Amino acid sequence: MLLKLENISKSYSKERMILDQLSMEISAGERVAIVGPSGSGKTTLLNLIGTLDRPDVGKMVFDGQDLSAMNDNQLAQFRNRKIGFVFQMHHLLPQLSLWENVLLPTLTDPALQRKETEERAKRLIERVGLSGVVSQKPSELSGGECQRTAVVRALINRPALLLADEPTGALDQKSSGNLTDLLIELNKEEGVALVVVTHSMEVARKMDRIYRLENGKLIFEPQ
Repeated sequence: MLLKLENISKSYSKERMILDQLSMEISAGERVAIVGPSGSGKTTLLNLIGTLDRPDVGKMVFDGQDLSAMNDNQLAQFRNRKIGFVFQMHHLLPQLSLWENVLLPTLTDPALQRKETEERAKRLIERVGLSGVVSQKPSELSGGECQRTAVVRALINRPALLLADEPTGALDQKSSGNLTDLLIELNKEEGVALVVVTHSMEVARKMDRIYRLENGKLIFEPQ
């Protein structure tokens, strides 16, 4: 089991519980979709899974490690090595080239071998069809190209888990389909677990499992 959440709760006020004793398990290499109405807590859940936030109560075990026992610095190091993120907006740094953006997560880990990392970057960039634009800055790329760059950046440190929050939300239908297919292909090729938050049932149905988040609870949606 890659990740186990046990009775997780999270609220931002006394009046409203965003997540209410929620439990779920994610296996290595698995694809999971989380759907639900706006404001249901999907992004809150993703932030907890990604260790960007902490639950009020409950236990989270990732790859055998109890995340609640880690301090903020330990969590940051763990996150950088184990988890990749793709958001609706690509969040590429505008002053950096595609190549520099992709390598950005590697700069904080002195254990990484520079030559090996750059070879992996070249291989992934070629895999997603961006070899011809590595020197371009985000403003010179299309929306789809920026999202593919964000995917490569998310995978550069060989994470065990890739989290995608509405990754196709800002793309047209064709680019959305292409990006979803790419995420699934890379999930298989890299052996990385994939959790996607989406409003699109078309995207969700391409995952192994679908959960609907309602009233702070996860409900399994049979396909």
